[in-house]
Amino acid sequence: MEVSSEEGETPHVIDMTTSEKVVDLLNQAALIPTDEKLTVLKQVQELIINKDPSLLDNFLDEMIAFQTDKSIEVRKFVIGFIEEACKRDNELLLRLIANLNMLLKDESVNVVKKAILTLTQLYKVTLQWLVRYKAVSERQEACWDLVTQMKGDVLALLDSENDGVRTHAIKFTESLIITLSPRTSDSDVPKRQEGDISLDKVPKDHSYIRYDVLCEEGKTALERLLKFMVHPAISSINLTTALGSLATIARQRPMFMSEVVQAYETLHANLPPTLAKSQVSSVRKNLKLHLVAVLKHPCSLEFQGQISTLLLDLGMPQSEITRSTPAPREQRKRPRHEQYTEGKKVKMEPALIEDDEDKEEPAPLSVPKPAAVPVAQSAIDLTAEFLHPLLNPENVANLVLISMVYLPDVMPASFQATYTPVESAGTDAQIKHLARLMATQMTAAGIGPGLEQCKAREDDAGKEEGNEEDSGLKDQLIKRKVPAVMVGQAISVVGGYTEKAQSAEAAPTTVKRLPEPILPTTQTKLAGASGRKKVFRLSDVVQPLSDTQIEKLTSKAVKRILHSEKAIAQSGMSHVRVKLLSRLVTQFEGMMKEDVLEFILDDIRTRSDLAFSLLYQEYNTYLSQLPTGLLDSYDHCLYTLLSGLQEKPEQRDGLFTKLVLEAPIITESALEVIRRYCEDEVRTTALSFLKRMYEKDQLRDYIEKFALNYMQLLVHPNPPSLLFGADKDTEVAAPWTEETVRQCLFLYLSLLPLNHQLVHELASVYTEAIADIKRSVLRAIEQPIRGMGMNSPELLLLVENCPKGAETLVTRCLHILTDKVPPSPELVERVRDLYHKRVPDVRFLIPVINGLEKNEVIQALPKLIKLNPIVVKEVFNRLLGTQHSEGSSSVSPLTPGDLLIALHNIDSSKCDMKSIIKATNLCFGEKNVYTSEVLAVVMQQLMEQSPLPMLLMRTVIQSLTMYPRLGGFVMNILSRLIVKQVWKYPKVWEGFVKCCQRTKPQSYSVLLQLPPAQLTGVFERCPEMREPLLQHVHSFTPHQQAHIPASIMSVLEANKKPEPKPVEPVVEKEMEPVSVPVSAPVEEEAPTAALQESETPVEQHPAADMKDDEEPMEQEESNPVIQEESGDTVSQVDLATEEETPAAQAEPADEPMEASQLEAPEVEEPVKDAEADVTGPEAGSSEDAE
Repeated sequence: MEVSSEEGETPHVIDMTTSEKVVDLLNQAALIPTDEKLTVLKQVQELIINKDPSLLDNFLDEMIAFQTDKSIEVRKFVIGFIEEACKRDNELLLRLIANLNMLLKDESVNVVKKAILTLTQLYKVTLQWLVRYKAVSERQEACWDLVTQMKGDVLALLDSENDGVRTHAIKFTESLIITLSPRTSDSDVPKRQEGDISLDKVPKDHSYIRYDVLCEEGKTALERLLKFMVHPAISSINLTTALGSLATIARQRPMFMSEVVQAYETLHANLPPTLAKSQVSSVRKNLKLHLVAVLKHPCSLEFQGQISTLLLDLGMPQSEITRSTPAPREQRKRPRHEQYTEGKKVKMEPALIEDDEDKEEPAPLSVPKPAAVPVAQSAIDLTAEFLHPLLNPENVANLVLISMVYLPDVMPASFQATYTPVESAGTDAQIKHLARLMATQMTAAGIGPGLEQCKAREDDAGKEEGNEEDSGLKDQLIKRKVPAVMVGQAISVVGGYTEKAQSAEAAPTTVKRLPEPILPTTQTKLAGASGRKKVFRLSDVVQPLSDTQIEKLTSKAVKRILHSEKAIAQSGMSHVRVKLLSRLVTQFEGMMKEDVLEFILDDIRTRSDLAFSLLYQEYNTYLSQLPTGLLDSYDHCLYTLLSGLQEKPEQRDGLFTKLVLEAPIITESALEVIRRYCEDEVRTTALSFLKRMYEKDQLRDYIEKFALNYMQLLVHPNPPSLLFGADKDTEVAAPWTEETVRQCLFLYLSLLPLNHQLVHELASVYTEAIADIKRSVLRAIEQPIRGMGMNSPELLLLVENCPKGAETLVTRCLHILTDKVPPSPELVERVRDLYHKRVPDVRFLIPVINGLEKNEVIQALPKLIKLNPIVVKEVFNRLLGTQHSEGSSSVSPLTPGDLLIALHNIDSSKCDMKSIIKATNLCFGEKNVYTSEVLAVVMQQLMEQSPLPMLLMRTVIQSLTMYPRLGGFVMNILSRLIVKQVWKYPKVWEGFVKCCQRTKPQSYSVLLQLPPAQLTGVFERCPEMREPLLQHVHSFTPHQQAHIPASIMSVLEANKKPEPKPVEPVVEKEMEPVSVPVSAPVEEEAPTAALQESETPVEQHPAADMKDDEEPMEQEESNPVIQEESGDTVSQVDLATEEETPAAQAEPADEPMEASQLEAPEVEEPVKDAEADVTGPEAGSSEDAE
């Protein structure tokens, strides 16, 4: 798109202005939401198609690039653009028809429907364009072949699973039949279609497009439409559409009127049984309207009797029928009949097969055999003539009596809707009509003399060929003809002729290539990946299932029944579901039973009926197996239900007791659960009573002292015998368990919300306890601490004074307090003082990080990202607002962009590069936060920094991998990096070259902007890029090549490869280039809308396991982690391939990486219980007690 060198001409100034506007609009379109994008693209279409068509060719690729947009509406717009562009310039069909073919196989039904509508128009446009040429080029031949293939694909869509697609396929078939049949003087053509092409305008001596082949294709299409219309499972919408299409065909192509009227008769006699009563009424109304439209046509005179009888049956008065009947016009009859004969009888001519062997001299189609006219009677006509004399009163009475046996008990809705009293019973006209109705039914069933005579007629016609091969083909045609005749059509199926013509032509042209679609170099879409699925056939997919598959399907079936709870409850059939589930589950062992028990315990109050039904069914199964039956399955079910109830005090009111009383047998394991339940009940009652006593001053001290004494027992290495009762062996001390620890804490923890001062006693006991007890304490304190609240002065005091060894306890308290709500300013201030003045452990800051200032967070980042990966994830969840709790609404001191930029600016002397890379990978994993817009702003700001951050190009490559549509924007970044002399930063320069290598050929324009010395350096690193870049330059126009400096051309055309320069200080392996799909034109300057992709939820409080051998928090600062490598030793290329990028799954990195980067982060498994909430300092060392 170059401007002429003649600068004085005004038109070129206008061209340039329009061109710039188009470029600007295309850049906008890549960045904005769908609604606005459509508006902008429509403006571009107006400019390059209507205002200045000379720009159409220049911007064609950029417009077609939107064919893979995520928005359905944008893809539909591209289809409309293809139609308008091809109508404006027919030559563009050569380039665009393949793109339309690709969109015809789109995964979206709406896009497919739009593509069918467009093909309906472009089929006519293509045919009209090609018949103008006496000789067509290879590309034009390939274009027509692809259009023909697409025509076949759309006809196949008559079997689509989607109703709307079938409707559009019907309209396409209607247009195809009208186009591929000759227009006659009697054709009733609408004004808007008068300029459309039809078969009579196709030269019979055309060098490539065969008149006879097109004629056969049109007739085959009509047969498919007629066969489709009488399918018993056709929908009401499709049937209505097909009725209208047949009426249009009859009016515009009178030679097909016989087939249309017969089809209407067949339908009237055999309405689809799947239609509802209202649909039957609608179809009959439409049938009446279209029959009247056909009747009004002058060529309907032959069929007036049949049409009138049908209309009478449909309830139309004779007077209205007479009013709609046209007056006889003798002068019309002969010419019309001749045309009709040509269109209908010529298929019986064997000359067609001979003609196919000689393209240059096709035989005329309008010279039928003299004997062809009498043979025109269809199977229905012949069977009706046979039946007419047999329909005497005696035979009819016998038929009625026999039929009475087969009548259904309830009158069918279709019969009730269609029945009208017979006014002219017994008349000859009525008997003829009855004969035709019966003939239609018999032919559809494949019986009757008419069918046999038609078969014999076809056999005779085949024998006249005298050629064994042709005769074999004719037999094949007869077999294909049977279904059509069964439907009552008087049409000879000639698909075989077309097939032979195609196969005859295909032999010498097997190497012919169909047109390739315009694919943006920045996008790769697998052919057929989203194409239309082929018609489903059970035999193609049925195969024996493996045991694993059977188990998986069974499990899924049970889960569907489980989760259909609400829907079945509304239908009032819950009892059936409960019985079905309980019987199914008792037959299968393993996970299925566990799934059902888990489902019951999720809400046992509302699902208690299922629980009891399952329990009784298990017991019933046990009884049925006596005397060899085992109680194991029943015992497991009862034990699981009782245990689940005991662990959920809020749900067990009355249910636990009811389950114990109504269980058929109480097993030993169930007795153990009942014992624990009774202890809990006693303890709960006692604690409630003690809390009421605690309110009395005279008892307060005594109760407090008792609670503290019991808690003090936790400092012992083993539980005292006091806890086991007098009847236990007091000499052998058992180890501490969760139950014994809680036994010492029950009273204390219930008093803690009433007297906050007691919290300091807990801290002192905690510092002296062993690791197992500490873990139990951390799990037990959640409810009491939450009850105290973050505004408790005593809690604030505990944070402020944090005893040595209790850091993990304090951190756990902070996490509990800030889990649901943002931290208060007082709490933030206390933690800040603790961190700066007493214990400089950065993990204290994590719970209150959203209350800190922006600069404080940035200063702490180097320490934060060196923590355990799970803890780092928790930090980022809080900063990015992705933690799944009520507290996630708090405002973060850093925006997502600020966080990523801060990570890039971390001094490598404060933090190793490996930790920084892992932290940036966590950011890229949050695709719903780091949208293309956010990443574009980050790259823009990083690029403007001086000096350039070392990880800049790694981030650019990752962003491009996540959002390929940032391609144009990235090219802009690369161009501006050249201005900043990026080669002065060795690591960034290495990444720059790698990015150019991955984004070729889009990056060729960027490489040409490099100075000669740097371009030579690029070729030394990537010698394989020299030749493609040179070819790219050679593809320029002479005027464009004049702008390439001679020094650049000399570098490009250098025959001898220069000696490679010494490698960087760190020798690294060369990596294979990985193609990065980019899907935006070069002019794009900002990212597109963010992709809405869900992220896997992350636990909000991952655990840092507290083990005995872990070093305590307060000692960690004195033992800094020795980093495996400094940031300076990591090359930019290795940065680009560091580890797995969570969000960049579209492009796996196959390059080798340094050993240090291959090490997977040590991710600890989070525990499921309350311990999982401890993300703070790790405790449990024996040194804590000192």
